[in-house]
Amino acid sequence: MSAVTFKPEIDKDALRAKYAEERDKRLRNDASEQYIRLESEFEDLAADPYLPVQERAPVTDHVTFAFVGGGFAGLCVGARLKQAGFDSVRLIDKGGDFGGTWYWNRYPGAQCDTASMIYMPLLEETGHMPSEKYAHAPEIREHCARIGTQFGLYEHALFHTQVTGLEWDQDAQVWVVETNRGDRFTAKYVGMGTGPLHVAKLPGLPGIETFAGKSFHTSRWDYAYTGGTPEGAPMDKLVDKRVAIIGTGATAVQCVPKVARTAQELLVFQRTPSSVDARNNEPIDADWFADVAVEGWQKAWQENFTSHFGMGFPTEDLVNDGWTDISKRLRAALKEVPPAEWTPEKMLALFEDADNAKMEEIRRRAETLVEDEATAQDLQAWYRQLCKRPCFHDEYLQAFNRPSTKLIHTDGQGVERITEKGVVAGGVEYEVDCIIYASGFEVWTDFESRTGFDPVGRDGQKLSEHWGTEMRTLHGLQMHGFPNAFLVQATQGAAFIANYPHNLVDHADTIAAIVTHMEGKGLSTTEPSAEAEQKWLDFLLTGRGNALSNTECTPGYYNNEGKGLRERDKYNLGHPGGALAFFHHIAAWRSSGAFEGLEFE
Repeated sequence: MSAVTFKPEIDKDALRAKYAEERDKRLRNDASEQYIRLESEFEDLAADPYLPVQERAPVTDHVTFAFVGGGFAGLCVGARLKQAGFDSVRLIDKGGDFGGTWYWNRYPGAQCDTASMIYMPLLEETGHMPSEKYAHAPEIREHCARIGTQFGLYEHALFHTQVTGLEWDQDAQVWVVETNRGDRFTAKYVGMGTGPLHVAKLPGLPGIETFAGKSFHTSRWDYAYTGGTPEGAPMDKLVDKRVAIIGTGATAVQCVPKVARTAQELLVFQRTPSSVDARNNEPIDADWFADVAVEGWQKAWQENFTSHFGMGFPTEDLVNDGWTDISKRLRAALKEVPPAEWTPEKMLALFEDADNAKMEEIRRRAETLVEDEATAQDLQAWYRQLCKRPCFHDEYLQAFNRPSTKLIHTDGQGVERITEKGVVAGGVEYEVDCIIYASGFEVWTDFESRTGFDPVGRDGQKLSEHWGTEMRTLHGLQMHGFPNAFLVQATQGAAFIANYPHNLVDHADTIAAIVTHMEGKGLSTTEPSAEAEQKWLDFLLTGRGNALSNTECTPGYYNNEGKGLRERDKYNLGHPGGALAFFHHIAAWRSSGAFEGLEFE
C-alpha cells in the first residue's frame, strides 16, 4: 500500500465547516444515556443462544489465582501463569466457554479488524498460523479454546458465571470471591479483565418493547431464526423476510453483506456513516509464514505495528494496512519539513492534511463502488478518521448495489421509534419481519456498573471510593489498598486501542513476573505505595490528554456521544510518550527485578 496515493485540492476551512455541521446534527443532550442495557431491560434477549447453562454445585475451594473474565485478558494471564509453573488458576466468565467478546460475537461475517498476526494472542506459543490476514470469528473462537486446552485452563474454569462480590480478607490475606451461582471461594491473587466492550446495549427507542416480529442484538445472533451458521452457511430462512438492521458501525459493516445475500429485503438504518476503507483480506501462505515464524516473531510484529503510532520513523511496515497508512502519510509529510520547524502547531497541521487526504480517498471510494449516486453520497463519512473506529471491508459498500438492499439515511437523527410492525424514521414507518440491533456495547458507564461488582480492598474501602473522581493506578495494573489485585486493561498503561490485545499480553507478562517473584520469596502481599500511585498519575498528566475524547468530532463512543468526558474519565490516559514508550518502560521495570513502587509483605 502506497503511503501517499492521492493528493486532492482541499479547502480546509470549508471542510472544517462541513465536519462541524455534520457533528451538530447528531448532538443529543442525553449522550450515552440514550442507550439501555440489554441484560437489564430484555433478559430474554440477553440469554445465551449458543450453549445451555449446565447445572453444578456451588464452588467453595481455594485457588492461587482467580481471574474475572475468560476472554483474551484472562487467557493471556492464565497462560503466562501456567508457563511460570502455577497450576491453581481459575477463570470465571459469564459466557459458556472461553472467548469473551469472541464467545458472544457470532454474527455472520464477524472478523478482527486488526491483522491476525498481531491481534490473535499467543500464536507463537500455540504454533497456530492464522488462515487469513484478518481471521473470522470462528477461527478466533477456536484459538481461544486452543489456548484454554493447551495451558490447562479448563480444569478450574467456571462458565455461565458472573462474579457478584470480590472482597479482601485481611486476616486470612486472601480474596473472597462470590458469584451468582452460589459460589464462595478464596484466592491469593485476583485479576480483572472484563473488557471494554462486553455489556451489550440497545437504543432507548420509544416502543422498542412493542415490536411483534423477531428482534435480537448482534451479540446474540439467532441462527434458529435466520438459518445459516457462524461458519458462513447461507441464512436461507431469510429469503421471505424483510429485515431491518439498526446501526452502521463496525458490526454492521461486517454483517450487512451477509444478510443482504439472502434477505428478501434489507433496510439498513443509518444515523452516522462509518469510514470504510479497503481491507484487502487474503489467505496467509504457509511457506511465507514458515519463514516469518522464527523465535520472537509475534512480539516483533506487534512492536513494529505499535511503532507506527508514535513519532518514530520505523524502517519497515510488517502489517502494511489501513491502520499504518495514515502514519506513513504523516511521516512522508514530515520529511519535507526541516526538523527545526517541527512545532506542535506544525505537527497538528501536517496531521490534519494527511487525515484530510485519507478521508477524501475514503469518500471517493464510496462514490466509485456504490452505483446509486444518492446512496453513495449518504455513505460518505464527514469527520476525521479517528473520530470513530475506522472500518475496513471489501464487500460492505457493494452490498448497497443489490436491489433488495436499501440504505435509510436519517441525516444524523437516527430512528425515531419502534412500532408493533416495524421501524419509524423520518416520519415514515417501515414494516419489517425482523429487527437486528447492531448497537454495540457500553463504554462510558462506570467500572462497577459494567462488571456487576465493586471490589472491596483493605480496610473495607471500595474501588469506586478509592478512585472517586479520578482513576488511579500504577501502570494501569495495580491499585494502592488492593493487595494482590490486578486490573488487566489498557488505560493508564499503553492505552493502545489500535491493537488492544497487545496491552493484555504485556500486562500478563508483568503479572507473571510479580507472582513469580512473590512465590519465590515466600511473600504474602503486594500493592503499590500511595506515593508511587500518585507519581504515576502525575506523570500521565504531563501528556496531551485523551485525544480520542475530542468534542469537535462527530458523536460516538470515543467522545461519550459528543458530550465529552466526565471529570473521572479525563484520567483515561496513556503514557505521554506513546504506547511503545510504555511497553519499553514496563519491560525494563519488570526485568530489573526491583519492582519499583511496589510494597511487599
